Amino acid sequence: MFNTLRTFALLAAMTALFMVVGYFIGGTAGMMIAFLFAAGTNLFAFWNSDKMVLRMQNAVPVERSRAPELYDMVDVLSRRAGIPTPVVYVIETDQPNAFATGRDPNNAAVAVSSGLLRQLDTREVAGVVAHELAHIKNRDTLTMTITATLAGAISALAQFGLFFGGGNNRDNPLGGIGALLMVFLAPLAAMLVQMAVSRTREYEADKLGAEIAGDPIALASALNKIATLAGRQVNVAAERNPAMAHMYIINPLNGQRMDNLFSTHPDTGNRIAALQRLAAEMRVEDKGRTRQPRPRAASSGRNTGTGWRVPTAGRPLDEGENRGPWG
Repeated sequence: MFNTLRTFALLAAMTALFMVVGYFIGGTAGMMIAFLFAAGTNLFAFWNSDKMVLRMQNAVPVERSRAPELYDMVDVLSRRAGIPTPVVYVIETDQPNAFATGRDPNNAAVAVSSGLLRQLDTREVAGVVAHELAHIKNRDTLTMTITATLAGAISALAQFGLFFGGGNNRDNPLGGIGALLMVFLAPLAAMLVQMAVSRTREYEADKLGAEIAGDPIALASALNKIATLAGRQVNVAAERNPAMAHMYIINPLNGQRMDNLFSTHPDTGNRIAALQRLAAEMRVEDKGRTRQPRPRAASSGRNTGTGWRVPTAGRPLDEGENRGPWG
């Protein structure tokens, strides 16, 4: 309930910003036009955000016959998270990365890159998948996508108004100066909101994802690998659509290292440190095993017949398991 209220509050704030831009460009009439534009943008993004993002990132659905191990992993972790199993997509890029999208847990998708499946081991992949499932469970995917859509629309609105002389409207309190200011300040304000929201929710998804997978150390290791390799391998689809970069688990555009207001993601080192503290609280060791011994029946997994052992609830994945057709 809290996440839902926060989402509506954020969208209300973005819509209000939209109206402010309209007011300084076209006065009262501009404000009303901006409100209608914002409402239409919100409605479009609500129903089409998942399809739009997946298409822009060149993600393709994967049949279960091609990746049974990945499907089993997503299915088991989804049941642990208490959400329906999302549709699985793969992005054909060497850069290891992943993101989730969808308007709600019943209409969600998880997309992982082929580079992620090749360069990370099973425990690390499970940690990344669990992180994305946490975003779905927290209903972050809709909020982050709509925020990105509105941020882009605000920038377009400001430039559109200036181009058509909106600053000359007598109802505009600042005249042409107001329109000119909006061209620069409105996109910046929208970006700051977008980045702040993304950074906060990444920490929350790290924590919940580590709890779902039962292995904070594996997720920390995955974040370290992805952050290191993302700076060396280009994600072409992400470079062409940088407004969607904040949806990935690690910024796909560059290796930003400063945990500041202008970063799309928190500093990776800070995220890893938080996961290490969580591992200590959960008493999870580096190999993903709890320090407290458990009966064998509780710690053994069940064989799915695909070469990947699905662990029981609350247990991390075993080391050295099959990574699927990309391994």
